[in-house]
Amino acid sequence: MVNENKLLTLNYYKMGKGKNTAGIIAGLLAGAAVGVVLGMLYAPEEGKETRKKLKAKANDLKDQALDEYDKVSEKVKSEYGNLSDKAKENLDKVVSSVKESYEKYKHTAANKASGIVKEVETELDALK
Repeated sequence: MVNENKLLTLNYYKMGKGKNTAGIIAGLLAGAAVGVVLGMLYAPEEGKETRKKLKAKANDLKDQALDEYDKVSEKVKSEYGNLSDKAKENLDKVVSSVKESYEKYKHTAANKASGIVKEVETELDALK
C-alpha cells in the first residue's frame, strides 16, 4: 500500500501537477500567519497584552510591506526611465531616417522633374 502511494505521488509530479511550488509556499505562509494570530488570541494572556502583541505584529508587517513597496516602486521607476530613454533614442533614429529618405527622394524627384521639363521644352521648340 505504501509503495502504491509513493508511485501515485511520483506519477502526480511527473504529470506536472505538482509544480505549483509558489502556490504551496504561499498557502503555507498564509496558514502560518493564521496560526500565529489564532494562537495569540487563544493564549492564556490578558486581552490587553494580546492586543498589544497583535498591534506590534501588524505594525511590523505594515513596515515590511511599505519597505517592499518602496523597493518595487524604485525598480519600476528605474525600468520606466530606461524604457523611456530607449524609446526616445529609437524615435530619434526613425525621425532621422525619415528625414534622410525624404531629402534623398526630394532630390531624385526634382532631378526627374527637371529632366521632364527639359524634354517638354525640347518638344515644344520642335513644334514651333
